[in-house]
Amino acid sequence: MNDAQRFVIVDLRIPFSRLVLFFIKAALAAIPAAIVVGFLLMLVTALIAAAVGDGGSVMRHWSF
Repeated sequence: MNDAQRFVIVDLRIPFSRLVLFFIKAALAAIPAAIVVGFLLMLVTALIAAAVGDGGSVMRHWSF
């Protein structure tokens, strides 16, 4: 026997000022998150480059 009740939300009333404040907070929170993700991607890329090795040949090829 399933006692779960189903319901549908038909209206959600959020004042405009609170919605704007939420989006401002989300945008400000995204900045440090992007920095952390960028640092982690840089670290992973550096580890892959160190594992593959021989990056010196690329620099010799592109040096003028």
